[in-house]
Amino acid sequence: MASVLGTCSTATLAARPLSSPTSRTSIPPLSLTQGQSCGTKFYGGLRIHGKKSRSQFHVASVATEVNPSEQAQRLAAKESQRPVYPFAAIVGQDEMKLCLLLNVIDPKIGGVMIMGDRGTGKSTTVRSLTDLLPEIKIVAGDPYNSDPEDPEAMGPEVRESIVKGVQLPVATTKINMVDLPLGATEDRVCGTIDIEKALTEGVKAFEPGLLAKANRGILYVDEVNLLDDHLVDVLLDSAASGWNTVEREGISISHPARFILIGSGNPEEGELRPQLLDRFGMHAQVGTVRDAELRVKIVEERARFDKNPKEFRVSYEAEQDKLQEQITSARSGLPSVQIDQDLKVKISRVCSELNVDGLRGDIVTNRAAKALAALKGRDKVTPEDIATVIPNCLRHRLRKDPLESIDSGLLVIEKFYEIFS
Repeated sequence: MASVLGTCSTATLAARPLSSPTSRTSIPPLSLTQGQSCGTKFYGGLRIHGKKSRSQFHVASVATEVNPSEQAQRLAAKESQRPVYPFAAIVGQDEMKLCLLLNVIDPKIGGVMIMGDRGTGKSTTVRSLTDLLPEIKIVAGDPYNSDPEDPEAMGPEVRESIVKGVQLPVATTKINMVDLPLGATEDRVCGTIDIEKALTEGVKAFEPGLLAKANRGILYVDEVNLLDDHLVDVLLDSAASGWNTVEREGISISHPARFILIGSGNPEEGELRPQLLDRFGMHAQVGTVRDAELRVKIVEERARFDKNPKEFRVSYEAEQDKLQEQITSARSGLPSVQIDQDLKVKISRVCSELNVDGLRGDIVTNRAAKALAALKGRDKVTPEDIATVIPNCLRHRLRKDPLESIDSGLLVIEKFYEIFS
């Protein structure tokens, strides 16, 4: 995408401003007002028109005009990337796939924790989600993927430029997925401040980390139960506030860090800290497929993919496109989905009688049920929608009883039918 933030002026990095009632309103798209008009600029294949304006902020019109040579270069770069196993080709594991799709439809659900046996396709399924991720509007060249219309999702440079009336180029890009390696350092995750530059030149030179890159995207942690405690603390802080703050040598820099947190792991390798477990909106349990015919089908499909990945992906292209259209339609229809007051009360009764701590269980269950209704093309939540998602929303929030042999998901289902019947 684009490689520069502004067209005619360079904004300095500012600390996170305080929220106010006016800052929460939707800021219309931005137009250049400072200095001379820059005319037509090219940013990584995007032609962006700048116009003079002294009124409120307007989003610049963005015309994507890619000449044949640039288009060929993009296609070549895309083909050179490592092929990803198609999401539609995943056999079984419906619970895990549903949880992932619901989080793409409504990112405010809060992510999903996937726990299961080794070799059950957890990482493969998560990474296959990249093909289905929709496009979002961003400020071109901004390292935080700032939303040009939402002040709460803007980086400090963008917010400062808006206050000055600077027009910023707007582009579209796919929601990105960032992998957080287990061996990553805290500086690589949070970002670093160039102290030497700060002392000699008096500027806040900040090198963004993985949290900045994951803003408005997906942060995936494989084997999350093996993650170092200091990185867990960083994730907890960012997941709670939606902002990442870096403090170094008296210099403080904040930037938005709102992401869908997806983790996977094997329960045999250790439990997850309760504080982090509670931050995951949903919890999916994955088991080894026992049906012999299904196992044979999985083996054959994997062999086909390993033999010729491109041909295998082409065979699932129609299903992938259909699923992507379904997700796009569900995201656009989500705001109109309603849930009856009676169903809300029953959801809260289930949470209360199961002694679920806090209110995250109530909130996530309501959101997940709405997302499922939108995925099915309906504008009203039914008890069946709630029955489908409530085990995944509450299972990991129940208090552990070492003497209890019944799966916590079954306890949730039993309580659900007791109240909803």
